[in-house]
Amino acid sequence: MGPIRAKIVSVFFLALSLALFAFDLDGDNPFLKINPDGSITYIPDEKGNTIPDFSRVGYHQGDQKFPHISIVKRIKPAPAGDSGGLIQSAIDQVGQLKPDHNGYRGTILLEKGTFLVNGVIKINAGGIVLRGTGDNAEGTKIVATGKVQRNLIEVSGTGALKTASSPENIVDDFVPVGAFSFHITHAERFKVGDQILVYRPATAEWISAIKMDQIDAREGTLQWKPESYNLRYERKITKIKGNEIFIDNPIVMQMEKQFGGGKVMKYTFASRISEVGIEQLLLESSFESETDEQHGWIAIDFAKAENCWVDQVTSRYFGFGCVNIASTAKCITVNNAKCFDAKSIITGSRRYSFNIDGQQNLIMNCQSRQARHDYATGAFVCGPNVFCQGTAVKSKSDIGPHHRWATGTLYDNIRSDGLIDVEDRGNYGTGHGWAGVTQVLWNCTGSKIAVQSPWTSGKNYSIGTKGEKATGRFKNRPDGEWFAHNQDAVPQSLYLAQLAARQKIK
Repeated sequence: MGPIRAKIVSVFFLALSLALFAFDLDGDNPFLKINPDGSITYIPDEKGNTIPDFSRVGYHQGDQKFPHISIVKRIKPAPAGDSGGLIQSAIDQVGQLKPDHNGYRGTILLEKGTFLVNGVIKINAGGIVLRGTGDNAEGTKIVATGKVQRNLIEVSGTGALKTASSPENIVDDFVPVGAFSFHITHAERFKVGDQILVYRPATAEWISAIKMDQIDAREGTLQWKPESYNLRYERKITKIKGNEIFIDNPIVMQMEKQFGGGKVMKYTFASRISEVGIEQLLLESSFESETDEQHGWIAIDFAKAENCWVDQVTSRYFGFGCVNIASTAKCITVNNAKCFDAKSIITGSRRYSFNIDGQQNLIMNCQSRQARHDYATGAFVCGPNVFCQGTAVKSKSDIGPHHRWATGTLYDNIRSDGLIDVEDRGNYGTGHGWAGVTQVLWNCTGSKIAVQSPWTSGKNYSIGTKGEKATGRFKNRPDGEWFAHNQDAVPQSLYLAQLAARQKIK
């Protein structure tokens, strides 16, 4: 283990220890209680919903450290002109190597210097690490050159998620947020270890209940339609007891028979790739002006991938952001990354420093400057997802679920000089509407904080937030759950406390 990686691990476990020492054994938090042994008791609301356990996110759900994979190729920058071909050729060659028993093929080390890249670097095979010598001017820099809007590094498998069995109905009238089990019609069709989708269908009755068929229309506004809001949560069966199915990650949106209930079915996604790492790199985009849009857009984009990571990467000048995690990607950890000084016009679909559309992902210890949505989720996002210990300065807009019903997101110790919003966004965009449910702000800081809960389907939480309490865009929406406003809630970090509690039990 190198000195930098050892330092990262030491800092992580120091933070974990601080989270444990922050426990208030006699606190009056209405949502959870820390027990003397460090375990957590969650306090249900009047319907049985609890704040969910967010600890099973990121690389191997937080149960493995990033591996240190041996170097198999070293590359120096091209003496003149484009280095993209050199990097891509090395990736393609390593991609042909037989992976070891852990799925690792090898690390490609980009030596100190500047690599000019006029195209897209594509990693389409698992077990490959692209590593530099540092994310600063003295390390390894990759510059996206040229006048074309495109991603710089794309990590992606092929194919698509496929269902592998017919659906079985969930028979419970109500499955609360935080639950790790439910009953189905025929559990004998499944076994422990099966990958399943927990399917929550949308209905016209549900959309009407949250009034998303009544958005105050302007040009381009789209009322919500049921066919667009069916949610598919990826889970694994951990235990079966009679017709009760137990799953590895909690329910993050309550399921009610009156709104269509839920179903489960097996699935496969064989062509997803895994064990890809991007490390110790400075990524830049060339640009011609502060509002230039024909240049590098996303520094690193993940799609059709799982159990991958980004560590110690800095991006500068990209129009969209540092890391984008698509809806087909899960269990990605982004650690110690920075996104600075985007170059674009300041309007929609731009400047999302760290954006999550997938599920079970972790963005931790990151920094953002001059973004619009520094830490954000997109539409129809199936949690859990976590943003932990991030900062945002010179923010141009807000942090939070950006539009159209993200479910199960923890914003933990996110500090911004801008807004943090969890609300009904109404006719913003083409009809963003309710941005999400089971959105938890924990010891976050912003200039203004707005947290509202939808009329049905669950709650949103503001716990230990610091900043002026704002009404949000609409004053007549239900208020969220507020506790310890402008105070420190304990534990200091919910995610680290949940992770420590789970790993101790394990």
